[in-house]
Amino acid sequence: MTQSQTWLLIVIGIILAGLLYTLQSVLTPFLVGMGIAYLADPFADRLETRGWSRAMATVIVFVALTLVLVAMVLGIVPLLVKQIQTLVQILPHIEIWYNATLLPWLQSNLGFDVNSMKLDSVAEGLSAQWKQTGGVISKVVKYATQSGMSLISTLGSMAMVPVVAFYFLRDFDILTTRVKALLPVNVQPRVSAWALESNDVLAAFMRGQLLVMLSLGVIYALGLSFVGLNYALLIGILAGLASIVPYLGFVVGIAAALIIAFFQFDSYLPLALVFVVFSVGQMVESFILTPLLVGDRIGLHPVAVIFAILSGGQLFGFMGILLALPIAAVIMVLLRHLHTGYINSPLYGPQDSE
Repeated sequence: MTQSQTWLLIVIGIILAGLLYTLQSVLTPFLVGMGIAYLADPFADRLETRGWSRAMATVIVFVALTLVLVAMVLGIVPLLVKQIQTLVQILPHIEIWYNATLLPWLQSNLGFDVNSMKLDSVAEGLSAQWKQTGGVISKVVKYATQSGMSLISTLGSMAMVPVVAFYFLRDFDILTTRVKALLPVNVQPRVSAWALESNDVLAAFMRGQLLVMLSLGVIYALGLSFVGLNYALLIGILAGLASIVPYLGFVVGIAAALIIAFFQFDSYLPLALVFVVFSVGQMVESFILTPLLVGDRIGLHPVAVIFAILSGGQLFGFMGILLALPIAAVIMVLLRHLHTGYINSPLYGPQDSE
């Protein structure tokens, strides 16, 4: 790469960063649509290999995604809302036990200063929010009716997502080929190799890890339902989402499940069964799900994932969260090549002659 090409790419990068920062609200539905297209592209490619046209493969994938979304909205969301409402109702009992039993035990046996550890009517505050007419939903509706333009803008952005996703998915291969053709000829092989490595890292995390999270959420929800836990679906979803970081889903899920089981049951057997459910889920993740869905592809380190998401949200808001993982994957690949170049350079030191 020549010096002029390097400066040209730097200038283009600065301009793109400025446009992303300036047009955050406009670009968000486009980024969501691009993300959906990226995740769905392998399914469309498989249909193409079986003889379907790209347009028909895109239609089939979108119909399947729509059916899944409708099933989730009609089947899971009402149950989830009902479980949250019933959970809020028992929070005052948990708070009373925490303040009246647990904190005195910690103070008498471990010498903790519990004055700053008391819950100051947190449960009552949450209950009051849910008992208000419609709770959060009523506030959203009220805000939307007071701000007509905001409502129109939000609905327009939501409507743009499936349209953008459809066209990006249909023309995914064409767009990537055209972007590659715009690169200087002498850097195309290197940039293409970096793009393939970045795609491997991103695919290993987004496609593989997201499927692992979904599978764990189902396993935990079904297992806890078999135990008879009241909030199995809610805890399963919570543990599945927390599994974005290895072992965090296990810790968060089993802690929440044990607390609920402690107040729901009068024996210790359900507590042991809860531990068995999460132990089985952890073993299935380690020995089946991760090797099968992620394989030997190099994923992002959990600390890198957390840092990327928090940094993207701080700098660019919701749009930054959407861009965090793709940018982190590219940076990881570039750092790997920089490390290799540094090791092989005279700056690192003389190389062994053997």
